[in-house]
Amino acid sequence: MISFNYEIDFKLQNEAKVSHWIASVIKDEGFNEGEINYIFCNDDYLLKLNVEFLNHDTLTDIISFDYTMGKEINGDIYISIERVKDNASDFDVNFDEELNRVMVHGVLHYCGYQDKSDAEEKMMRLKENYYIKLIA
Repeated sequence: MISFNYEIDFKLQNEAKVSHWIASVIKDEGFNEGEINYIFCNDDYLLKLNVEFLNHDTLTDIISFDYTMGKEINGDIYISIERVKDNASDFDVNFDEELNRVMVHGVLHYCGYQDKSDAEEKMMRLKENYYIKLIA
């Protein structure tokens, strides 16, 4: 089950569409949908998590906690709407596209994709772009 939680004054326009899209990404990647929680928050909220759990004192757009067991995807994905807005402006893309990129990015990590090396980052971007086109 995919759920959406809001710690700020923000709400997805179409939760059912996004939920179906994320579920299809998981299935396409050969996994099963478990419990996935998206938590939308602000920079301060995410910074506290970043410091407390990852010892990083920096702003970020997403932090994900992966509880995947075998082929069943489970996890909590925290997204800073402030960072997504700023990144959309910096990358000259619309907000919805950047939000979709961040949302699918978290799930792709759960599916085993990484982005530490240049090659891994390139593959992650290819997957993100592919799946973003499917929700449009």
